[in-house]
Amino acid sequence: MDARGLQATETIPASRKLGREDAQALLDAATRLIVAKGKSLERFELPDAAAIETLLGRTGNLRAPTLVVGDTLLVGFNEDAWAEVFD
Repeated sequence: MDARGLQATETIPASRKLGREDAQALLDAATRLIVAKGKSLERFELPDAAAIETLLGRTGNLRAPTLVVGDTLLVGFNEDAWAEVFD
């Protein structure tokens, strides 16, 4: 984020666990979801029933980092995904 000159308007510490209900609220407010898993990307046009499972990690908590950029949810870090959303 620093390299792009971005500043978060809200930061939630990882110690605060966000689960399925929190993830669903984020999905309800978005129209697009981009999830980075290593070098691969998954894209969803919302609503999509499979999206919530991708948004949650193995523990059932919201994966981090999760960013809300307009009507897009950006989950995980992948340089190509960040370039697509921010450049």
